[in-house]
Amino acid sequence: MSISMTTPLDPTSGLDESANEQARSSLATAAARNLATTTKTVPQMQGISSRWLLRVLPWTEVSGGTYRVNRRLSHTLGDGRVEFTSTGSEVSVIPVELRELATLRGLTDQAALEALAGRFEQRDFTPGDVLIERGTPTDQVVLIAHGKLERVGEGKYGDDTVLGVLADGDHAGATALLSGDGTWEYTVRAVTRGTALVLPRSAYEEVADRSDALRSHIEQFRDALIPAQNKHGEAAIEVASGHVGEPQLPGTFADYELKPREYELNVAQTVLKIHTRVADLYNDPMNQLDQQLRLTVEALRERQEHEMINNKEFGLLHNADLKQRIHTRSGPPTPDDLDELVSRRRKTQVLLAHPRTIAAIGREWNARGIYPTGVEFGGQEVRAWRGIPLLPCNKIPVNPDQTSSIIAMRLGQENQGVVGLHQTGLPDEYQPGLSVRFMGINEQAVIKYLVSAYFSAAVLVPDALGVLEDVEIGH
Repeated sequence: MSISMTTPLDPTSGLDESANEQARSSLATAAARNLATTTKTVPQMQGISSRWLLRVLPWTEVSGGTYRVNRRLSHTLGDGRVEFTSTGSEVSVIPVELRELATLRGLTDQAALEALAGRFEQRDFTPGDVLIERGTPTDQVVLIAHGKLERVGEGKYGDDTVLGVLADGDHAGATALLSGDGTWEYTVRAVTRGTALVLPRSAYEEVADRSDALRSHIEQFRDALIPAQNKHGEAAIEVASGHVGEPQLPGTFADYELKPREYELNVAQTVLKIHTRVADLYNDPMNQLDQQLRLTVEALRERQEHEMINNKEFGLLHNADLKQRIHTRSGPPTPDDLDELVSRRRKTQVLLAHPRTIAAIGREWNARGIYPTGVEFGGQEVRAWRGIPLLPCNKIPVNPDQTSSIIAMRLGQENQGVVGLHQTGLPDEYQPGLSVRFMGINEQAVIKYLVSAYFSAAVLVPDALGVLEDVEIGH
């Protein structure tokens, strides 16, 4: 029995299809595929990242959902950052923000604060301008509204040395309100264009002459400088050493903060929905519920890391102490900047940066002929600086002006470092600190599961966490 096949000659028919039909002499793959078993992968997810932060943080068990960090009592000198308002090109300081100056911390007289704020004079500067000259009288308070300046002091051999950087919100000369007899120990020179507000001591004295509250506050502050404190601002513990005989030993105690910081566990939640027909019928070779749950948990862990970096209450970028926030010397992340960052704390154990920031660091290394060796960390080879792993974290934001931040951490409770917080033993726990709870089946035959992750992060002492800010990565 022979089977003959003819090709239609209708010109309206598809030429490609007719040619393939004429050339084919065996079963087509499209038809054969219906009888074959397809090799499949589990559902893939592009949003999964390395999540180094969650991997390197030591996790501390939190009972009752709250973690209290007890510290020794510190004498806060109010050297925070000052905020401003602007109308066009005119800049003014917010009166209550003047309490960030050491000498005005705790001043409650709103009228005096407003009077002082009104006496500040705006001064625009360009690169190279000198706002403060070393050796001149400390007769003014300088607030940096915008821009970057260097504090230049005298080195050991008489040459100039950069002591640090002043940027948005920083200030200099708060002690000028105490006495006009001192002199500046450093020069303040502009690196970029910017704006500063200056309060001459004469203007301050005019306000103080009319405000008993301001005058009394300054006198109390001057007297409060007498209690001893160590270099970290903590109440000193008196200890005698090197004595002979039987002198009277000093009595002392370690004072504690009366209102210690408490961290409450944050929650990231979602409701996973899956139809009963899908869950019942389409489970071979992969369980649909397991795969849906796996991808949902991955998304929650990504959100968890994002919150631990960016959350305004407990995120690392917002909880770094002001003294631990530094700026680059020239913009790009140079080896000098990395050295400055890691030198701010003992035992820096890890550096986190956006992948683009790490690329910018590599460019600066190459430009200087520096090729640091990597280290093995977490079972793989990673870049390192001074033996400290430099790990990528895409949750650290890149700002519209192409700047980002680099985070340096010391880890663990035993090191008084940074720790992650969670609570295990939750009802229907799926992973440590993450639970999956059955919520029932609705009238549309849809099964619902509540997926919850509880977490937070705590900085045990201020120098455990540091941030290099405004790192230029676009050049």
